[in-house]
Amino acid sequence: MTLPEENAPESSTSRMRWSAAREVGIILIVALVLSSLVRTFAFQAFWIPSGSMENTLLPEDRILVSKLSTEFGDVKRGQVIVFSDPTDWLSGGFNDGNVFQRGARSALSFVGLAASPSDRDLVKRVIGVGSDHVVCCDPSGRVSVNGKALDEKSYIFPGDTPSDEPFDVIVPQGQLWVMGDHRSASGDSRYHQNDPGGPFVPVSKVIGRGVWVGWPLNRWSLVRVPETFSQIPAPKK
Repeated sequence: MTLPEENAPESSTSRMRWSAAREVGIILIVALVLSSLVRTFAFQAFWIPSGSMENTLLPEDRILVSKLSTEFGDVKRGQVIVFSDPTDWLSGGFNDGNVFQRGARSALSFVGLAASPSDRDLVKRVIGVGSDHVVCCDPSGRVSVNGKALDEKSYIFPGDTPSDEPFDVIVPQGQLWVMGDHRSASGDSRYHQNDPGGPFVPVSKVIGRGVWVGWPLNRWSLVRVPETFSQIPAPKK
């Protein structure tokens, strides 16, 4: 039986609506897949939960992390890195907050705009890499690497000293010595010197290097390696 002619426009409209909805669905799926690929292999955004890196990074900043520069273990002194908790450095963390906050973070993490709620990630600055001799403090109260004192005035939190805790370590191969820029408020390698797992971060735990502060808008800036790190000599054999 032939349908009445007056029903044809309604049928055509339904098909057009279905086609449009299908196209939107395909676009969303492709966008999510591309976002997941970028998050896995190239870049990922992270939320800064604490003040341990002030004033380089502030609480609630969102930073873009490049995984490309660290994919083959190419981690350098002076870089700000995000890394997985090496030996249970954290207590509490990302799963704090009410159900709506946790849900929002989960949704953002799915598209690569926040760390995963199941992750236990930290952000610090690399001070020493494998074979480096890292010491604090010299007669002037400075941190030195391979005998060269660091000029840290450009990034240490105003009023902080380079370290209130002395240390004298040689960084094992494949490991990192890391410190927060807010030295008096950072549970970093210094704080974990007596831990059973040791104070070092395995390079294999590094997720990526912080390259850009993207949010809030008034914080837009590149995350640079301070010039002082270019003057450090090679470690002695």
